[in-house]
Amino acid sequence: MAKAKKLELSDVDKTHLESLLRSRTTQAQIVQRARMLLLKSEGLSIDDIADKVGVNRKSVLLCIEKYTDGGVENALTDAPGRGRNAEITDDERSWIVNIACQRPYDLGYSTELWTQSRLTTYINGNAEAAGYTRLSTISKSSVQRILEEASIKPHKISYYCEKRDPDFDEKMHNILVVYKQIEMQFDEQGNLLPFEGTKVNTISYDEKPGIQATANTSPDRMPVNSKGYRQRDYEYKRLGTLSLLAGIDLLTGEAIPLVRESHKSSDFIEFLKILDLKYPKKEKIRLILDNHSSHISKETREFLDTKPNRFEFVFTPKHGSWLNMIEGFFSKMTRQMLRGIRVLSKEELAERIYQYFNEVNEVPVVFRWKYRMDDMSFDTHATLVQSG
Repeated sequence: MAKAKKLELSDVDKTHLESLLRSRTTQAQIVQRARMLLLKSEGLSIDDIADKVGVNRKSVLLCIEKYTDGGVENALTDAPGRGRNAEITDDERSWIVNIACQRPYDLGYSTELWTQSRLTTYINGNAEAAGYTRLSTISKSSVQRILEEASIKPHKISYYCEKRDPDFDEKMHNILVVYKQIEMQFDEQGNLLPFEGTKVNTISYDEKPGIQATANTSPDRMPVNSKGYRQRDYEYKRLGTLSLLAGIDLLTGEAIPLVRESHKSSDFIEFLKILDLKYPKKEKIRLILDNHSSHISKETREFLDTKPNRFEFVFTPKHGSWLNMIEGFFSKMTRQMLRGIRVLSKEELAERIYQYFNEVNEVPVVFRWKYRMDDMSFDTHATLVQSG
């Protein structure tokens, strides 16, 4: 059997290590490591040294390796930063949070959002240059804990809508005035009160473009698994898209549809003609709608000029479509009817959309706007944009 190799110690190092063993004030860990080196210089094996000193063989190997790399003092003492880390300072926490709040792309990566691993790697690699050397060894779990304490989630995005319309508050007020007027048109039992003067029919209007007509490539299967789901082939065929132009009468709850290939000015005018035929000529038709180009185009204005005092437009502010009550109707329609729909043609899709409206109108629901209605003030009159 091969003999264990001796560790060659200089006379100076050997004398120094022996003096440490005799000292009663030397730290126990230093004495322990000095004994490892002396035993190895006598030719003992790693396992024998570990048994005699009372440590594991990894500690013996590390001590000898450190002596070989940097001499006796390197073997006896630990480099700064080893052992239990000191508490992370507020400045270090702030630097970590600041990095997490920046886009990875702005710091040289291709991605838009951080992952925990990438963020920790960046912090480790740039901490020393930023003056936070101790963070060059911070762990991923420590970074995650700091971000959680600061309520920072760099792997997520929360979307909001910027108010880019300088007249946003005024236009919102105008919409809410209309809703308040409608609310006051009903008694406590929800019955519609008679109008004083000219009756005004208020229509919440919008378009839902790009409704996809898709067909199955094979028939659906009836539920055959334990969950009871209908089974459908993943593949499907695109047949094109349709646009839905629709309005809700806020006094009766009736939904009024028009399905077309597009939603251009000519389509919008066709919808206005449907409204014009629907309501008595002496009554007014008021539409709540957005500023889509087809609503204010030259072609639309020319049509409105042929119907003086018939139509009145109240425009929602830019990025204020949520103020239009038909948006809630479209959302409900998507959940109830459009989600997962499969058809054989665009004509079938149009027929089913009209069928959905017929079903809704069998038991119409009068929509009520609640948000901020209690804060409404009627000291000033709403400025309504009138057309025609």
